[in-house]
Amino acid sequence: MNRIHAAQAGQGGPVSIACINKAQTNLGVPLNKLTATLQKCFDQHFLPIWGYPVTLYNTDVAKSSDWQFIYFDDADQAGALGYHDLTKDGQPISKIFVKTTLEDKQLVSVTACHELFEMTIDPIANLWAEASDGTEYAYEMCDPVEEDTFLVDGIQMSNFLYPTWFEPFKHRPGTKYDHLGLLKSPFSMTKGGYEIVKANGKVKEVFGSAEKRKRFAKENRVGHRSEYRKAEEAGQRIEARRRR
Repeated sequence: MNRIHAAQAGQGGPVSIACINKAQTNLGVPLNKLTATLQKCFDQHFLPIWGYPVTLYNTDVAKSSDWQFIYFDDADQAGALGYHDLTKDGQPISKIFVKTTLEDKQLVSVTACHELFEMTIDPIANLWAEASDGTEYAYEMCDPVEEDTFLVDGIQMSNFLYPTWFEPFKHRPGTKYDHLGLLKSPFSMTKGGYEIVKANGKVKEVFGSAEKRKRFAKENRVGHRSEYRKAEEAGQRIEARRRR
C-alpha cells in the first residue's frame, strides 16, 4: 500500500483532491462554487505562505491515487468509509459533516476551508511543535483562530496560522503569526480559538476564553480530526472496517 505520510503534500508530486458530496443537507453554497472558492483561497492566500500546491476537483468517484474531501450529513453517515485518516488506498481523507456543522451554527464553507488547510500540512494528524518549555502544540492550521474568517468572492473562509506560529523563539517586530495578523506571538490564540497541547505525555485542550470553552462543550466534535488526534496519542485508535 502506497501511504502518504505527514507533511508530504506536493513533495512527492502533484496532489489532487477529489471533492465528493454525499450530504443531503444544503451546503449553503453550490458545490461547484464552493470548490472553486476553496481553490482560489488556497492558491491566493495559503499557498504563498506554506508552499504546498493542491488541485481540487468535483467528482462522484475518486481516483485511487487522489486524496479525498467528502461532505457527509453527519459522522454516522461517514462511519462506513475506510479509516478516519486514510482511504483504503492509503490516501489522506477529510470529512466535513454538513448537518452537524449547521446545527453548531457554523458555516460549511469555513469548516471546509479549515479542514482543507489542516489536511494539506498534516494529512494524518500526527505532527507536533515543541515550545521552549517542552510543551508540544498540535500542527492544526486553524484551531487557534478558528472563529476568525475572511471573505473570498463573498464566501467566508477560515483564518489560518503561519509557520512562525510554530517556531519557539523571538521574532522581529511586525512578524505575522496568522493570516489576519491577529496574533502577536507563537503558540498564542484568539478568544475564539483553542489548542491541543501535550505536556508530560498528557494531551488536553486549552481555550482562548471561558466563552469559547462553553461553546466548544456544546459542539458535536465526533469524527473531527482533533478527536482522532487525542485518541491516537492515548493509544486508543480504533480503525473502522473497510466497507467500500
